[in-house]
Amino acid sequence: MPLDRRTFVGSSVAAGAGVALTCAGAPAALASEPAGTPVPAGHGHGRGGKRYAFTVMGTTDLHGNVFNWDYATDAEFDDPAHNDVGLAKISTLVNEVRAEKGRGNTLLIDAGDTIQGTQLAYYYAKVDPITGANGPVHPMARAMNAIGYDAAALGNHEFNYGIPVLRKFEENCDFPLLGANAVDAKSLRPAFPPYVIKRLRTPHGRDVRVGILGLTNPGIAIWDKANVQGKMAFPGLEEQAAKWVPKLRALGADVVIIAAHSGSSGTSSYGDQLPYVENAAALVAKQVPGVDAILVGHAHTEIPEYRVKNERTGHEVVLSEPLKWGQRLTLFDFELAWDRGRWSVDSVAARVLNSNTAVEDERISGLLRDAHAKVVRYVNQVIGRSTARLSAAEAPYKDTPVLDFIAFVQAEVVRKALAGGAFADLPVVSQASCFSRTAEVPAGDVTIRSMAALYPFDNTLEARVLTGAQLKDYLEFSARYYVRTPAGGEVDPSKLTNADGIPDYNYDAVSGVSYEIDIAKPAGQRIGKLLRDGKPVGATERFVLAVNNYRASGGGNFPHVAKAEQAWVTSDEIRNLIIEWVKQSGSIDVSRFASVDWKLTRDGVPVF
Repeated sequence: MPLDRRTFVGSSVAAGAGVALTCAGAPAALASEPAGTPVPAGHGHGRGGKRYAFTVMGTTDLHGNVFNWDYATDAEFDDPAHNDVGLAKISTLVNEVRAEKGRGNTLLIDAGDTIQGTQLAYYYAKVDPITGANGPVHPMARAMNAIGYDAAALGNHEFNYGIPVLRKFEENCDFPLLGANAVDAKSLRPAFPPYVIKRLRTPHGRDVRVGILGLTNPGIAIWDKANVQGKMAFPGLEEQAAKWVPKLRALGADVVIIAAHSGSSGTSSYGDQLPYVENAAALVAKQVPGVDAILVGHAHTEIPEYRVKNERTGHEVVLSEPLKWGQRLTLFDFELAWDRGRWSVDSVAARVLNSNTAVEDERISGLLRDAHAKVVRYVNQVIGRSTARLSAAEAPYKDTPVLDFIAFVQAEVVRKALAGGAFADLPVVSQASCFSRTAEVPAGDVTIRSMAALYPFDNTLEARVLTGAQLKDYLEFSARYYVRTPAGGEVDPSKLTNADGIPDYNYDAVSGVSYEIDIAKPAGQRIGKLLRDGKPVGATERFVLAVNNYRASGGGNFPHVAKAEQAWVTSDEIRNLIIEWVKQSGSIDVSRFASVDWKLTRDGVPVF
């Protein structure tokens, strides 16, 4: 399917409260068809002139959540903060805002990462794919269409299942998927519409034209290299915003909002592998004139309101990031004034609504009840038995069987794949991360949902060649995860991990060698007694590392691995490799793989 199969130049669509213009190339004249019925919503003449107020609602990082349901536990979602998730609850909040403000005075947008993250999303990408000959409409598209989204930015996880799945999802949507910095690799022209312009009818004559620019994450070029290399490129957010914001203003946009799948911290998780910043939303606000507000995504943090002053104009740009999975809904409240023949932004304020205050919208949950039930049946299939309960509760600071199991299966798959080849004689080591401390494989019957809890991400498996010295560097980098803790005194496990905000998924334990991590020492000097088969690992000794594609492509910025020689790669998800291993083996026998290969110490004394 060609990347630029749709032509957006000059097209217009009557949608929601107004008329939309989306563009994939050079600017075109604004559409002039009549918009919806004017809704005063209390706006009138204030401070000596015409005024108008409207609200832009925003979600981000929905990650396949429609229902307030946890497919891994087969129960209603809950967390320690009693958050709720899902579009069905978001829909209720949206309805309440529209009832208060007037439907014609609201817009609804999203900042990306929509079609990956739950078993519901996985099912319709892989098990009953939307790309099939008579494939279903994606449940996220059905829900978002029914709720009435006006636009959504592309997230990096939109590319996880390949471009054909993404293009089919795009077809399913009644709203544009925006990505100004997702360009064709050869022509460098936008592969998706960069923007849409929505027109809101006011009680005072000329419509308000709201330009919505979509920006995605440049890390896609690394994280989904296998899917996008040679097909798409992903320039930096600041560069592309500087190109498109002036065009939106030239097209008559009175207000410019960016939906950016990029956090606000100004940092990157992939180091210097790309010349672009991963979390660049605040940099866009600071460097690019003409932006009024930015809906932030990608970082999975909650930012009700964050104001950034543009360094060229002094104009304050308002940023907001609603919490992931539909836990929050951002509201940008705009006040405009009519001045010198045009509308101008007088004020912007942002806040978030908590979806745990809402009931599920029966219109949305009813629409997808059959799809949900189908997925629940799928994830509850029994695939084998386990000889013991495996828990991830202590996995971040102890060598536990649950991570040993993941590493063991990965290593077995890689050894089998390398048999008889050039790398067959190299020892295989295997990394594993704790993705969820609540993950558990029960003793007895094991289901697909147990494996989904253990390995929730759709990572695939690779094999990379490292030297002993590089492996030690890799382990040292991983060990930064621990808070430096002097010898003597009690150790509180709750205060031991996540140093400098490093998430659990960016700590790797490695099986196939043994080692100690001395947390009394500074980061970079912690790995000791690095042995294989009881002998010290040589600096030039070569290993094959079984590693997930996120890490192999630079995720977490671990040293050496992204540039290491690739010995083997598969497009199969690690979770599915584990499921197939259990099916074939029939049993998860803990005695086959559980061993204590690494431990935390302080001045050589074990912590636990």
